[in-house]
Amino acid sequence: MSSRLFAISFDAHQPDRLAQFWSGLLGLDRADDLPDGVALLSGNDAGYRLGFRSSQARKVAQNRLHFDLTSSSSEDQQETVARALGLGARHADVGQGPDAAHVVLADPEGNEFCVLEPGNRFLAGCGFIGALACDGSQTVGYFWSEALGWPLVWDQDEETAVQSPKGGTKLTWGGPPLMPDPGKDLHLDLAPDGDRQAEVERLLSLGAKRLDSAHDPSGAILLADPDGNEFRVLADG
Repeated sequence: MSSRLFAISFDAHQPDRLAQFWSGLLGLDRADDLPDGVALLSGNDAGYRLGFRSSQARKVAQNRLHFDLTSSSSEDQQETVARALGLGARHADVGQGPDAAHVVLADPEGNEFCVLEPGNRFLAGCGFIGALACDGSQTVGYFWSEALGWPLVWDQDEETAVQSPKGGTKLTWGGPPLMPDPGKDLHLDLAPDGDRQAEVERLLSLGAKRLDSAHDPSGAILLADPDGNEFRVLADG
């Protein structure tokens, strides 16, 4: 038994507006099957959606999760940056320095993302959304490999990465130290393949923790991975 990555979801103060930004930037169509909030079809071989869930959480630090967007040429990189800025993004400083070849931006609600320079061999063939880059431990990379049934494609110097057997976006973890909780971030939504309660028990046995004090209005079960990042197991059906 395993779970499918159903959506990578943003905490959003204005879900429709934020979905419009990412739809315009990535050229994605709207989906109608997110149990709450707004969703876009990722168009990615990994098969997930982009979700935008209403949240009043306040962003207090750099996100632990962010997208790395790929480029086919310097001109393509510049076009992506210009399109993002035209849609309401802004430049962001996360300590990358003036000589960085990649460009760091933040969407209209402050979620950081990178537009990578061309020639990134690690993300070759992964698509426009090359990676969901996560701040996290080697342990959490192993956890998500087991949780999703996605094989490890990188495991070196406490850095890990997994990828769907179908290809598409990689999920990567950069190793210690762990950044503080940003308060407002991206989260993973899982759809169980089979009995949900049995899948929750399996995830708990892998190192997840139940967030008993939390309540999700959609009926999803809220858990936290070994690094304390909240994720949801969606309701059946």
